[in-house]
Amino acid sequence: MAFSKDFLWGAASAAPQIEGAWNEDGRGESIWDTLVHEGGHVKHGENCDVACDHYHRWKEDVAIMKELGLKSYRFSVSWSRVLPEGTGRVNEKGLQFYRDLCDALIEAGIKPLVTLYHWDLPTALYKKGGWKNPESPRWFEEYAELVSKALGDRVYGWMTFNEFQVFVGLGMMIGMHAPFERNDTDTLIGVTKNLLLAHGRAVTVLRKNCPGALVGLAPTGDCYLPKDDSPEAVEEARRRSLSIRDKLFMSNTWWADPIFLGRYPEEAEELFGERMYRLSKEEWASVSQKLDFYGYNCYQGTMDYPPPADGYDNYGYQGCPKTAFGWNFTPQALYYSSKFWYERYGLPVLITENGYAGTDHVMLDGRVHDPQRQDFLHRYLLELKRAVDEGIPVLGYQYWSIMDNFEWADGYDPRFGLVYVDYHNNCERTVKDSALWYRDVIAANGENL
Repeated sequence: MAFSKDFLWGAASAAPQIEGAWNEDGRGESIWDTLVHEGGHVKHGENCDVACDHYHRWKEDVAIMKELGLKSYRFSVSWSRVLPEGTGRVNEKGLQFYRDLCDALIEAGIKPLVTLYHWDLPTALYKKGGWKNPESPRWFEEYAELVSKALGDRVYGWMTFNEFQVFVGLGMMIGMHAPFERNDTDTLIGVTKNLLLAHGRAVTVLRKNCPGALVGLAPTGDCYLPKDDSPEAVEEARRRSLSIRDKLFMSNTWWADPIFLGRYPEEAEELFGERMYRLSKEEWASVSQKLDFYGYNCYQGTMDYPPPADGYDNYGYQGCPKTAFGWNFTPQALYYSSKFWYERYGLPVLITENGYAGTDHVMLDGRVHDPQRQDFLHRYLLELKRAVDEGIPVLGYQYWSIMDNFEWADGYDPRFGLVYVDYHNNCERTVKDSALWYRDVIAANGENL
């Protein structure tokens, strides 16, 4: 089989990572502004005040996307840009920015894919308890209502949340990401309930205001890889991928089973008993409303943590290829994640993120030669094609990221982009070699892989 003729070849980004203009045109602060400005949270003391200056250079960025032949572009809305206090007063200049961006994308033949929440909670709501506050589902519903009405006739597909696993796990359990907290298990179980209810309310709003659009979300989470392709090894990898026992709030099924199956994941009540959150019949119906796709952010197979101090992680070996983030090259993760999630949840898969972090730079000839990223892309896309060839419905692939950007607590060192950003030269853009290779793959609809 081949990739479908309307396959969503694209690239992705997130508002805090690229927009900048953190205090311009009426935008309020988010936790990735206020808490980062306190210091001590981000490598080299960096922040996202300017980031890639996309807020001012978005027309140039859309032109680059058109040049690359992208069929879709996944981006997020900055909640505090459109609702500076998180609720109440609307910032029309912020809404107009996203209207203009969507219009330019559509004119360029690029389908807008919009994520409502990519980790940048408005500071005003954080001060009210953030996702710990039982009122937070209502806040998110109000935000979804505003954005979906403003962009509803422009957006091809919506995602309610990006990676519960990370902004809860790294942000509220481990303390590596904003809000840089370490909360106990009972608190995080309550946060889970609030987020599931917020998702359900947003889906109801999106279905009402955007009846023709696709609706899903963009999780990440466990995908263990089999040692070989034997049925026994594959089933063991599946079992480990679906278990919540080791990863809890950072696992896939902790979040996905309530949303896609309408029930707790296996092991939840065994582990937590009466401590588990409870939902009414009506709340379960809201949380588990049918979605149109299963989004998945996939970079490598899941590793046991912590890795052994005197050995290698699950997929490591002496001299093995790794990204600049230290992540393993495990291309088969795209195949097995597509397989496992389709077989469990029965929905088409959309790869909402996959990418390579490098240490790119502009060379003497003025170009950015990044053969490792090109090889990474080629290997991973071959595994995605393997899934398609086996009849797994895959809607699209969003490379992370369209451009180098602010990589959260790691600052600006890791470069994931198809487009190089010179942070010391007015954020000048240079299209990398891998982007030109990806352009040719899109033009051939993957037939040249």
